[in-house]
Amino acid sequence: MMRGSNSLIGAVNLITFLVSIPILGGGIWLASRANSTDCIRFLQWPIIIIALATMLVSLAGFAGACYRVSWLLRLYLFAMFFVVLALIFFIVFAYAVTDRGHGEVVMNRAFLEYQLQDYSGWLKDRVSDPGYWGKISACLRDGKVCKGMRRFVRDQNTGILVQEPADVFYRRDLSPIQSGCCKPPTSCGYTYINETLWTATPGTVVIDQDCTRWSNNQQELCYECDSCKAGVLASIKHSWRKVSVINIVVLIILVIVYVAGCAAYRNAKRIDNDEPFGMPRMTKAQPSRFQF
Repeated sequence: MMRGSNSLIGAVNLITFLVSIPILGGGIWLASRANSTDCIRFLQWPIIIIALATMLVSLAGFAGACYRVSWLLRLYLFAMFFVVLALIFFIVFAYAVTDRGHGEVVMNRAFLEYQLQDYSGWLKDRVSDPGYWGKISACLRDGKVCKGMRRFVRDQNTGILVQEPADVFYRRDLSPIQSGCCKPPTSCGYTYINETLWTATPGTVVIDQDCTRWSNNQQELCYECDSCKAGVLASIKHSWRKVSVINIVVLIILVIVYVAGCAAYRNAKRIDNDEPFGMPRMTKAQPSRFQF
């Protein structure tokens, strides 16, 4: 029975090792987005570190349970406790810093628009920092996120490819970054020429400061707009929430494995002490006065 229990724990730890691969995959996915889409290069490292630690700890638990090595099981239990704490902290932190902010529905538009004042907290301050935003905006330019918006449709009369008309563009589902960085806010009242070229309407009263920040220069566009910063925050929120769902599932599995590891450690201690499995821990000094 002892061998069966420890072998089961070893198999469970092997499963945990395999389950930690999606955590690592989530970190690598965030890293890939950091290089081209979200342009936030510090968020992926905690999850990658947690994934690698989970893999190493799972291997230690696998070896300790299968070979009944008590010190390996002690190391496994000690390290797994902190891995679970770190994962809990990261999940709570991810939800806390992305709790605020959402896209706003605009009349006659399929896409949402984003306002920086809807966001708050540490992540907003981090993204809005002028020095750090300079790096993010440069990354967005290099990633050519706005260039990918260009679409052409075939004219039904001539058969020639032309720029898609405004009514077609307004029905598109734009990403938060495309909506915030690649076009002026709808409140500016600008006239659509193409996806990244707009002209001011004479006599329009400008209320939003982003209207004055907009430029038809394809290297500038709305990269200095607050709406662009809000779009980046919305994109980060979407990415983090996806990864957090995977982390919650893995956390539940890790807790189950940790409890099972405690049982494996007790079995290994019994073997070290030459204690027969199932030996009663308490004996009565005197027989009971009550006979049944």
